[in-house]
Amino acid sequence: MGILDFFKRKGKSFVSEAAYNTNKVTQVKLTPQTMGQLRKLNVNEERELKLEFFFYTNTHEKAQALTTDLGNLGYQASNSLSASNSKEYVITGWTTKILMTDSSVGEWVNQMCDLGYKHDCEFDGWGTTPEQE
Repeated sequence: MGILDFFKRKGKSFVSEAAYNTNKVTQVKLTPQTMGQLRKLNVNEERELKLEFFFYTNTHEKAQALTTDLGNLGYQASNSLSASNSKEYVITGWTTKILMTDSSVGEWVNQMCDLGYKHDCEFDGWGTTPEQE
């Protein structure tokens, strides 16, 4: 994070650097557990699945900027005011197909945490369903 990023975030930040670091550690730790559950559902390392993702932030502008970047990755993404908190925006969507290896999904989780933080949004996790075409 550069010096200009520090000043840009001061006062209006949704995700502090400490919260980002803690969340990233948590998300990375949760990934093997989720992958383990998928393995029990016969999702092997040769499978490719789309992943559903979730982010939160505090302004429409931040939500829109992240939605645009996710779209640039080829993902379907949208944002709206949170149903449970009128001061937060939720960004959701689906990736393109990702190879379901532990390393591929782990790298993707790291990328999503970093991309969210770049836009002052918190990556809140992911899910999928094995019943995809």
